[in-house]
Amino acid sequence: MDGNGRWAKERSLPRIEGHRRGVESVRAVVRTAGEAGVGFLTLYAFSQENWSRPRLEVQALMRLLGQFLKSEIRELQENNVQLHAIGNLDDLPGGVRRVLDGARRETSGNTGLRLILALSYGSRQEIVRAVRLMAAEAREGRLDPEKVDEACVAAHLYTKDYPDPDLLIRTSDEMRISNFLLWQISYAELVVTPVLWPDFGREHFLEALREYGRRHRRFGGI
Repeated sequence: MDGNGRWAKERSLPRIEGHRRGVESVRAVVRTAGEAGVGFLTLYAFSQENWSRPRLEVQALMRLLGQFLKSEIRELQENNVQLHAIGNLDDLPGGVRRVLDGARRETSGNTGLRLILALSYGSRQEIVRAVRLMAAEAREGRLDPEKVDEACVAAHLYTKDYPDPDLLIRTSDEMRISNFLLWQISYAELVVTPVLWPDFGREHFLEALREYGRRHRRFGGI
């Protein structure tokens, strides 16, 4: 979800205003995904690298995240959305973590769209964590190294309970992956749009789905 800062800069506004406007895009995309029958929607909300941003911006982002979780819980419930999160969640401030855990519990019985927030997430870090887990299991005699295959690796990732993504949408014309779901998106279709995230709404999301529908997925075949 790229382009919040540039959106604000173009309007001579503080960067946090771009992030606030971006929350409206989150709301629109989550609603549209549910209406369109999407099963899983993962939003890259805060990367591990984002912790290196200026302290005041990080603090403002964490406040905004907490406010979003509190304000959206009713709508998530009304729209049957089940909230999940992946990443090093222990990095989050205590207050935000409590609100997140509460929202996950409250929506755990919903059966519609699974909304997955990637928070303090980095894909390389996720893979390193998986390797360490497997190494520890092998050291304890609970895993035979000869039996390690793709399914074994996938079972040690944050996303072990979710299918691999079919579609990756990248806003603001960024032509890179930025350490997001590197293992999981091996065969995902990519759609890159010049639209900055705060301007990305229902029609942009639907057009990305239509573009995905026009693709012929070969998975290495003919």
